[in-house]
Amino acid sequence: MDHHEPGGPPTPDKPDISVVDYQPGDTTSIFLNLRVADIQACYEEWQAKGAEFVTPPIDRGAEIRCYMRDPDGYLTEVGQSTGLLHAHPSSSSPGV
Repeated sequence: MDHHEPGGPPTPDKPDISVVDYQPGDTTSIFLNLRVADIQACYEEWQAKGAEFVTPPIDRGAEIRCYMRDPDGYLTEVGQSTGLLHAHPSSSSPGV
């Protein structure tokens, strides 16, 4: 499934990182998005195994999410849906 977000400015869980058309520096044009059942457990286990997270998980209303970087610097969003079944909107600003 192809899903395209229009991009957006930094957010609390990815401070100083903008989603944009490719540009060198602290921006990204693509990232992998994983959904997990228990983000706190994944965060703790993966961090103990050496994963480098941008921030700890942050509650954004309809989801709890954080980002980690792989060894090549690519971002992976790790999230746990919390309010989608109850129609709670995300507390994110427009964009990603």
